[in-house]
Amino acid sequence: MNERTAKLRIDKWLWYARVAKTRSLAAKLVTSGCVRLNKDKVTSASQGIKVEDVLTVTRASHVLVYKVVQLGSRRGPAPEAQLLFEDLTPKPEPGADKSAPVSLEAGHGRPSKKDRRDIMRLKRSFMDE
Repeated sequence: MNERTAKLRIDKWLWYARVAKTRSLAAKLVTSGCVRLNKDKVTSASQGIKVEDVLTVTRASHVLVYKVVQLGSRRGPAPEAQLLFEDLTPKPEPGADKSAPVSLEAGHGRPSKKDRRDIMRLKRSFMDE
């Protein structure tokens, strides 16, 4: 069969390309609706992909975009897996991913004996009301 017309199951390719750690996790990723093939949502792990297809994989907080360069025949080492795709993921803007830092009250560690007594008095006053 010609390399251009050959097809491979999408879950196998995701596993070969090391997008998913196991083939069953790749199948779950597809069936949960986190994978798009040429902008169309894929719901079946048996969906065939071919060379030049574009896959969009949604992970917890980021989106990965891959162009299929080769189909592959086995799950090999990472350098071999990187030859299967071209990464089209847009680069994040510098500083865009940073969230506001968590502000903590300036404390002095453990409460002192006086602080603990004050806390207990405050708790008792709320319990009495």
